[in-house]
Amino acid sequence: MSGPPAALVRGKIMGKETFELIALVGRPAAGKSEVIDYLKKTPQEERVRRFHIGDFTEIDDFPYIWERFQDDDTLAALGMERMFTDEKYYFKDERIWDLFIAKIGRRAEEMRREDPSVFDRSTGILEFARGGKHAFRNAFSRLPDEVLRRLGVVYIEVSYEESCRKNRRRARPGLEGSILHHSLPDDKMEFYYRDNDWHELAPDRSGGFEVRGIRVPYAVLPNEPEVTDRPEALGPALEKVFGELWRLRKD
Repeated sequence: MSGPPAALVRGKIMGKETFELIALVGRPAAGKSEVIDYLKKTPQEERVRRFHIGDFTEIDDFPYIWERFQDDDTLAALGMERMFTDEKYYFKDERIWDLFIAKIGRRAEEMRREDPSVFDRSTGILEFARGGKHAFRNAFSRLPDEVLRRLGVVYIEVSYEESCRKNRRRARPGLEGSILHHSLPDDKMEFYYRDNDWHELAPDRSGGFEVRGIRVPYAVLPNEPEVTDRPEALGPALEKVFGELWRLRKD
């Protein structure tokens, strides 16, 4: 039996000038949404040339999380038991984080089933934050092989203290469900996000880690001191990190 076409080996598309799938990850409020916003405002031709990203689709797990909160509020209003969270919106079962990642992976797979050439022409950007002793390692292990083979990871690096500061800064009363302005109380930041296993999974500034024998390339974007609030600094920083990730994907 012959193997897969050479153009698909390790998720590569020969001659393609844009990424297929990128995971944009980090602590809460690290700067992920600001990066997405910057990419949206960059003209497509420039975006391809500088960042290897043309048209792109976001797959963010925050709407899934927010929907669970809303579901429980609706259940409670109907006199029924809350299913996913307690009255303070702590999840009852920590395995629900696996559900959110699985939904991200399934959406990426659905996009490709609906249009097999979708990632030849555009990029899917998976966006999520995780905290815990094995949280990032576990999250990537929940993604399907076909997603992992096409994936490059950009980790936006900030300390826990900086994450908390920016989390408080972005809060806007009445906009708790907003991608740009959702925020967590300090006790939840402490409970869910003080621990972080990224540097155990990926100890260098760039490189690769393995999931089920699949090598996933990564590059780190330092964001402390902050660059995501200054477009004149963010553009060159993104050019550097995406350039390094592109080099790793092509190797």
